[in-house]
Amino acid sequence: MKLFLIFNILIFNLFAIEIQKAKTYNHGKYNISGWYMSEKLDGIRAYWDGVELVSKNGNKIHAPKWFIQNFPKFELDGELWTKRDDFETIQNIVLDKTPSKQWNKISYNVFEIPNQKGNFSERLNILQKWLSKNPNNYIRIIEQIECKNEKHLNIYLEELIKNKAEGIILKNPKPNYFTGRSKDVLKVKKFFDKEARVVGINHNKDGSFRSLKVKLKNNITFNLGNGFTKKQRINPPKIGDIVTFKYYSYTKYGKPKFASFLRIRKKE
Repeated sequence: MKLFLIFNILIFNLFAIEIQKAKTYNHGKYNISGWYMSEKLDGIRAYWDGVELVSKNGNKIHAPKWFIQNFPKFELDGELWTKRDDFETIQNIVLDKTPSKQWNKISYNVFEIPNQKGNFSERLNILQKWLSKNPNNYIRIIEQIECKNEKHLNIYLEELIKNKAEGIILKNPKPNYFTGRSKDVLKVKKFFDKEARVVGINHNKDGSFRSLKVKLKNNITFNLGNGFTKKQRINPPKIGDIVTFKYYSYTKYGKPKFASFLRIRKKE
């Protein structure tokens, strides 16, 4: 069994890629004047390695040839996306191993140019120059806005949330390219989100769906009953599914407060 676990870890590390990861923004803790802020898109993270698109875990994304045929030979990091509040559609299109015509709804929204020299603006400029000579219908550069102060950040966040956006990514524009989780990239949301595994289903006395019993990675379990549509209550997630939920803080027992179902995570 130990050898099997070690083998699995080695295989995972072999295919996983090193990418930038955001820390959670704490209001008042950082001097963000002059940082760049952009909309945090609720799509599928995708890394273009110069040949193909891969997921953040290093798994191949089966994009159609016509979608990627005019991509650059250098690396890109971004989000496959359609529009706000459309994650389930995006997930079904992008994670399908047999690519469909529905990919024409997808755009590749770039927020980083990996392994290039220069600061953040200089790295983005590499793609901007390339696109000026090689127009592409599917590649877009996510708009970056210089943040004046925390008041400016909060106004922008409220505007995005009002229009069903997920949140903001804040980025220190000065450092050279880096990988890993860093305080130079921060995610700003009105709520947090987390994943849990479904370990049971609770029913009402009449047999109708009441809630899911879910388990976090730290083995804490709780009931998740909010956020489901009528259709989802008729056909709820199954035992073993991984679900994403939003929450606002923790109880003293380590359970998420005001947890609400968002979606099932589709297997890559």
